[in-house]
Amino acid sequence: MHTLLERSPAMETLPRREWQERRRRHRARVSGLIDDYLQARQRQEKDPVMDFLFEYYAFRPSHLKRWSPGFGVRLEGVEDLSGWELDGLTAVEGVAWLDPGRFPRDRLSSLHWILGMLKGTRKRAPNFGCYGMHEWAMVYKADQVRHEQIPLRMEPDELARFVESRPPACTHFDAFRFFTEEARPLNRRTLNRDSFAENEQPGCLHTNMDLYKWAFKFQPWISGEALLEAFELALRARIVDMKASPYDLRERGLEPIRIETPEGRREYVRRQNELYEQSRPVRKRLIREYGRLAKCFGT
Repeated sequence: MHTLLERSPAMETLPRREWQERRRRHRARVSGLIDDYLQARQRQEKDPVMDFLFEYYAFRPSHLKRWSPGFGVRLEGVEDLSGWELDGLTAVEGVAWLDPGRFPRDRLSSLHWILGMLKGTRKRAPNFGCYGMHEWAMVYKADQVRHEQIPLRMEPDELARFVESRPPACTHFDAFRFFTEEARPLNRRTLNRDSFAENEQPGCLHTNMDLYKWAFKFQPWISGEALLEAFELALRARIVDMKASPYDLRERGLEPIRIETPEGRREYVRRQNELYEQSRPVRKRLIREYGRLAKCFGT
């Protein structure tokens, strides 16, 4: 037996009927979430929610539909590997598993960084004081906005005055980097790539959306269940993100969360709290699955 396989955690074994059912349910759930969107995309229709999840995150819908058992699981009754499309999957005498000997060793430092970042984020207290101002900072005094096909809810001058009256309090660098040049100095803190991990906090919508990224970064070594839970969380978070944005999406069925009003800010905080609570088991599962991989390689 391969040395790394001996060092890997005790493997769960799934009978053929069980893994087939998990695979079927995964594909059905993903199809239910994205098939209508894919048809609309073929008609070249824009969708600021789903486009973000597949363009910004750059993970293909076809890959999202692939179920993986994740690392540390044996599948019984796998007669051949045709149709699986999972790098690292090995089958011997009807039993298949992800072989740690085929794990890309040049990605170990990335694995450790992500695991450390996830653990660090989980330990921090959530902050609910940003009110979604990051999307407003992305259009503040902008000559051209990202979603130019969608009207804004305010005229540019009014929008600028609102941003200046309630400066952004963003903690997530990958949102901050899309701020306009004029908006960045307004943020309560200066963010950069080097301090990314230390500023992540679990109340942030974009931090919780990013759990989807950390789930697919190490596919197929992270399970299909973890991937789909993270995608569903990211979808819910992105809907809140767009509702609280300066864009008018009512024609698309998204009633605004009017953060320019006290009532709207209270609603945003309530939604942010809900997403935080929903993110906790997703983050916990990713930490467990990343930790299982790290342990296999002696760290």
